[in-house]
Amino acid sequence: MNSVVAIRVDSSEQIGSGHLMRCLTLAERLRKDGAVVHFICRELSGNLNHLVREQGFSLHILPRHTDHPALTGYVAWLTVPQVVDAEETGEILSRMQPVNCLVVDSYALDAVWEQRLRPLVREIFVIDDLANRPHDCDVLLDQNYYREMRHRYDGLVPPACKLLLGPSHALLREEFYEAREKIGVRDGVLRRILVFYGGSDTTRETEKAIRALVQLQLPSVAVDVVVGGSNSHRAYIEELCAAHDFLHYHCQVSNMAELMAHADLCLGAGGTTTWERCFLGLPAIVTAVAENQIQICEDCAEADYIRYLGRWDEVTVGDIAAAVQKCIMPQTLLEMQRSCRLDVNDDER
Repeated sequence: MNSVVAIRVDSSEQIGSGHLMRCLTLAERLRKDGAVVHFICRELSGNLNHLVREQGFSLHILPRHTDHPALTGYVAWLTVPQVVDAEETGEILSRMQPVNCLVVDSYALDAVWEQRLRPLVREIFVIDDLANRPHDCDVLLDQNYYREMRHRYDGLVPPACKLLLGPSHALLREEFYEAREKIGVRDGVLRRILVFYGGSDTTRETEKAIRALVQLQLPSVAVDVVVGGSNSHRAYIEELCAAHDFLHYHCQVSNMAELMAHADLCLGAGGTTTWERCFLGLPAIVTAVAENQIQICEDCAEADYIRYLGRWDEVTVGDIAAAVQKCIMPQTLLEMQRSCRLDVNDDER
């Protein structure tokens, strides 16, 4: 009998697309190993739930509730208390018994939720990077780089929990492995720039980057501007790109690895695409677009994985332009290309 895996994950304008995309990557690997994968996703504003069905997975929808005034922080993103989410999720799990593994990727859920669902599953697998709350899980994956990553979950998980920590465990789609095998040697010449600040880009960094590149007037440089389907300003960004021949607009792409492989530099955020860029040796000038990205960006900058400009409310068009200007020097770009390179364990494939 094929193993049954349930994945609880959401996407929205607030949450972005990163959690869902990495879970889709995991689901594809599980399917190749013979597992039957079910997604459990809430109907939130700006969600990308349709991608689950488009990739051939079963999708179970949790209803959107009226925003709960007593909910604060990440839990407010659920629109319901954890216990209600657990009850609704449990009803779905009870119909697909037996469930071998429950995967949960949500900043809003913790041990309170997991303990209620443990009787319905054999194993709980948590994907996290905040390390700010307890989990009742058997395996925890945190693919991000932190200086103190070996101790971040001390006291937050059961003693027997298996920890998969660091970018060597990054969840990368098969297209990135294929692109890495084909990619040529970068020579430090800036010919093509990729602009991508995540699926929703609620802080509108894409527009800052476009204005910076227009200001620089680099006649020999082409620019790919990528936005997600949950970006509420995508029509305006498309208009900005249409006004300049060197700007090429893309929305909700399926060939991100190809775009990264063709680029010499990326302007982007500090989210899940960090390790996709590094795996392909693509240097990046990065803005933290959320509070939970700040520490990751600072630590990655210290390790020379990225060039970090600061948080979204501090970075200006001029800051981006000045950083790109420095990358016109081949030696600078070559140094960035060498230092950002990342190897991922083949076992993680």
